[in-house]
Amino acid sequence: MPTVALTTLGCKLNFAETSTIGEQFLSRGYSVVEFGRAADVTVINTCTVTGNADRECRQIIRRARRSSPDSVVIVTGCYAQLEPGQVSSIDGVDYVVGNGEKFRFFDLIGPLERQLYPHVFVSPVNGEDNFGPASSSDADGRTRAFLKVQDGCDYQCSFCTIPLARGSSRSQTIDATLHQACDLTRAGYREIVLTGVNVGDYGRKDGKSLLGLLRQMAAIEGLGRLRISSIEPNLLNDDIIDFVAGNSKLCKHFHIPLQSGSDKVLREMRRRYTTAHYAGRIHAILERIPTCGIGIDVIVGFPGEGEKEFEETFEFLANLAASYLHVFTYSERPRTSAASHPSGVPHEVRARRSDRLRDLSRRMKQTFYHSAIGSIVPVLLETDDGNGWRTGLTDNYIRVAVPAHEGVENTLVWVRVTGMRDDHCTGTVVSKEPS
Repeated sequence: MPTVALTTLGCKLNFAETSTIGEQFLSRGYSVVEFGRAADVTVINTCTVTGNADRECRQIIRRARRSSPDSVVIVTGCYAQLEPGQVSSIDGVDYVVGNGEKFRFFDLIGPLERQLYPHVFVSPVNGEDNFGPASSSDADGRTRAFLKVQDGCDYQCSFCTIPLARGSSRSQTIDATLHQACDLTRAGYREIVLTGVNVGDYGRKDGKSLLGLLRQMAAIEGLGRLRISSIEPNLLNDDIIDFVAGNSKLCKHFHIPLQSGSDKVLREMRRRYTTAHYAGRIHAILERIPTCGIGIDVIVGFPGEGEKEFEETFEFLANLAASYLHVFTYSERPRTSAASHPSGVPHEVRARRSDRLRDLSRRMKQTFYHSAIGSIVPVLLETDDGNGWRTGLTDNYIRVAVPAHEGVENTLVWVRVTGMRDDHCTGTVVSKEPS
């Protein structure tokens, strides 16, 4: 039986798409082996959000060739889409496949064979390409599935290459999404996470909306929980907040990109909101859902971010009742307007500012986790960690560990939170299957 090894860099959307690629190989008689083992075919699904992502892609490609020298190496994803020449120049790559072609390996390539020179299948992504339905499970077993409902982006943020790599915004139909969600529920997944490049833009071009999709998905019999992966602040309206607040299946958790707490920098980034609007969205959420988990993306060291602008960002974030930050150090991306900005920030300054915000994030998370002590919360249990504990996530995105004997994997339980240990809370199960 032929074998295939798959690995993914980047976002949950990429992971969902890699899972679908793997299913195509399985349907053709391949068995999937762990990346790093010898395989007949190796597929690497890449990211190019930052310069570090590009470097990691190149390292992974070289590692694949070392660990499996006779493998047919296929590189796909955003790095392959944007820089096919760079990817094809890496020793050992056999095929470079763009985002518009990533679900058509076998139609395009035919027999998968080692090549003397890389074969490149990359065409412009214009939004008319096959949507490519995709879903994947989390790393801890069949508890949580990531379902792709949207792809591409019509925004033109000055630092971002995603519209170039993935094309214009487009959405999967509600009927197709419901069909996939029902299949995932029947397969035993208790939580579905909606993913995409700009999930809040779902259905806009077809007269539909994310709220309409949420309403229909929440009605799926047997589905335990439904979570939104990330949503832009200008698309997070009161109706969505109210629906999440009032429906027991919707996870009380929002991840909302900010990028900067300085209005000057937001304008340079070409973001579609002000800090006042963003703060208003956080206030609206917490007014309706006081225990809601709120995650924030922030970019540090964007060109033109002086000490004044960074301190504005720091103070803005420090005064928001958020749960955690995802801190990204700005990286110049080719073909973006920000890359040619004359006021670059020295790399050592970017690193220092990133450290400060990551320290702030740790304190935010500790405060948020500590606030849960004494409460009884719903937890979706995952696998046994091997040390006598079984962990899981609350609906508001707090990781909780309970004694392993108190619950089984892939089960929703009520847990009384009793304390904190390292990067998670601890507790005891008080009842099974919260409604």
